[in-house]
Amino acid sequence: MDSALQSFLSAVPQAAAIWVTILLLLAIAVVGAKLPRAKAFVQPEPDENPYAAEVESAAAEAAEAAVRRRTEWSAAQEAVEATWAAYEEAELQTRRIAAATAFPLMSRRRKPGDNIDRQRYLHRAATELCRTQDLSIAQLNDVFAHRGWNPRLHPVQQEAVLHGAVRAHRLEAYRKAVAREQAAWRGAEAAAETLRDLRAEAASARLRGPASESADQQWWSEQWTGAELPAAA
Repeated sequence: MDSALQSFLSAVPQAAAIWVTILLLLAIAVVGAKLPRAKAFVQPEPDENPYAAEVESAAAEAAEAAVRRRTEWSAAQEAVEATWAAYEEAELQTRRIAAATAFPLMSRRRKPGDNIDRQRYLHRAATELCRTQDLSIAQLNDVFAHRGWNPRLHPVQQEAVLHGAVRAHRLEAYRKAVAREQAAWRGAEAAAETLRDLRAEAASARLRGPASESADQQWWSEQWTGAELPAAA
């Protein structure tokens, strides 16, 4: 009995040492598993050159504005081509009708109501041309008010006059499209120049470093805020 008790008592320190070793190994494993996760939550260091970062942000917005202006210019160019094609078609139709009406019409005594019929024909034809955007609303108003229009002309003669008005309308549309295209081009060029200046300033600020920020650079930073960029571009 005494020998068994002595054997048990002598084995207790060994078992305790084994359990302590196991617990230490488990603790080391848990700490090692948590270390990579702790690194994921490390906050990035703030930019040491806030002026350069601000100019770079303004340059990014200016780049988006430049893309929009370029897209608008491309659409304006397509509009110029379309309006010119429409004008050429109107010019061709006007020449054809002018050639067909080159010979004078036979004069005859008008029947009662002929003038009313001719006026109705003019109004219907002008309304249809306005519906297809071959005449403007202003031109249609002139037709109904008989400003510069003779409603008593023969329908063949009215066709020649109407297509002449269509040609004038298409020419005016082409001129307006050219003006819009030129304005869009100027806007695209201004946006591109703004983008170049901002990128150059951002690169220069990075090279100079944070210690060289001056009052002039601070003024530039205040000028190119995000809210003001689209208007400036």
